[in-house]
Amino acid sequence: MTYSIVARDPDTGELGIAVQSHWFSVGSIVTWARPGVGAVATQANAEVAYGPRALELLAAGVPAPDALARLVAEDPAGHSRQVAVVDGVGRVGAHTGRSCIAYAGHITGDGVSCQANIMVSERVWPAMLEAFAGAPGSLTDRLLLALEAAEREGGDIRGCQSAAILVVPAEGEPWRTVVSLRVEDHPEPLHELRRLVALHDAYALADQADELSGAGRHDEASRLYGQASERAPGNHELLFWAGLGAAQAGDLGAGVAQVQAAIALQPAWRELLARLPSGLAPSAPAVLERLRRGG
Repeated sequence: MTYSIVARDPDTGELGIAVQSHWFSVGSIVTWARPGVGAVATQANAEVAYGPRALELLAAGVPAPDALARLVAEDPAGHSRQVAVVDGVGRVGAHTGRSCIAYAGHITGDGVSCQANIMVSERVWPAMLEAFAGAPGSLTDRLLLALEAAEREGGDIRGCQSAAILVVPAEGEPWRTVVSLRVEDHPEPLHELRRLVALHDAYALADQADELSGAGRHDEASRLYGQASERAPGNHELLFWAGLGAAQAGDLGAGVAQVQAAIALQPAWRELLARLPSGLAPSAPAVLERLRRGG
């Protein structure tokens, strides 16, 4: 009851999956991935066990097509499943059981598989592959474009409800992710997922700024805080830290104005401003003093 895409980025080695469905919390069912190992989509009459079991086989060195074939052969209800697997070197396996509800099917390419069931038409999954293959940018961006292409073709015949995206790095601990976001229940899940990805990118910059600030590299951190706030206008958290960053960079007036704007959106920032240690936020005392004098 879903359309999804699994893929590996040959340039970065990232592995990812993105999905949309008219079903609650689709990401908790369909999306599985492990750094350097693979990504799995398990849907239709979904058997969640395909996710962890496929990843275990991939981690043991079984190629994606063989791992999937083994799992389907062992499954008495394999005829009702739709599953796609991509492994850490880009090999792909895909299965659409004969009992999946029309329109249902899959299409594979180099390091990618697009699959769907209960669709408006048979154009959905080819449109996904076309959008993914023809798009520049990060794996995350291309996965989102594939989902949006599916929706333009009509998508799920029942409409839409939830969506998710999971991207993992080329290597690292099993819990490492690049992006892991879910929209559990929403009238426009793809629009909301796109918004969350943009907000995720903004906070990723803020995280980098936090690390730089903790290392005493406040001028570098200031620039990143400003960039983060620009990517998420109206977010008072990022606006507050961007203001302190601007003050640290030498523009006290602009910094105070941004901090004031954040306080207008969330008054508790004023109290937090007074609590900040100078080692964490060297500009905080100057900003607070200016605010006490009336800006």
